[in-house]
Amino acid sequence: MADAGLICGIDEAGRGPLAGPVVAAAVVLAPDPRIVGLRDSKQLSSAQRERLADAIRERALAWALGRAEPAEIDRYNILGATLLAMRRAFAGLAVHPARALVDGNRCPELPCDCEAVIRGDASVPAISAASILAKVARDAEMLALDADWPGYGFAVHKGYPTRRHLEALVRLGPSAVHRRSFGPVRRLLDQRDGALADGAA
Repeated sequence: MADAGLICGIDEAGRGPLAGPVVAAAVVLAPDPRIVGLRDSKQLSSAQRERLADAIRERALAWALGRAEPAEIDRYNILGATLLAMRRAFAGLAVHPARALVDGNRCPELPCDCEAVIRGDASVPAISAASILAKVARDAEMLALDADWPGYGFAVHKGYPTRRHLEALVRLGPSAVHRRSFGPVRRLLDQRDGALADGAA
């Protein structure tokens, strides 16, 4: 049963990269003590995000992460996969909020009232907290993937389409953690398939 007094914030990290999962977080903040410094994760340094993430995990009433893998992103498209990750994060909460506030302009289907808040990560503390947890979790995952897939530079660019990443894609080809439906990756795969077809002709 939902608690009428509880509101959770939901946000994601990783919609734009060419590789890795999209990660969402849901956070229910305690009214007191207030966590000072919450804001859009993109406006914080890595050290600030880590410090705030520790405080959120320690002092929030509840928090949970959800994710969608590259194959799910390819299957459902990035919007569908993002909403899926958000639903998974919400489902992982140990409490049952009566209302969810979601960064952006689209809400996932949730078993509670849900409101989309444009730039909510900069104006709603619970969404800011979710933004920070999602970003910290995804960055840590990309560091791990850098060890599994050396040469792409995941530890540096976190999968975003930087020049270094695009050059590595051309040199190494797409890895198993790349999103095959995203333009630069899809074009390389199409070129490879075309070359194989020409070779077999």
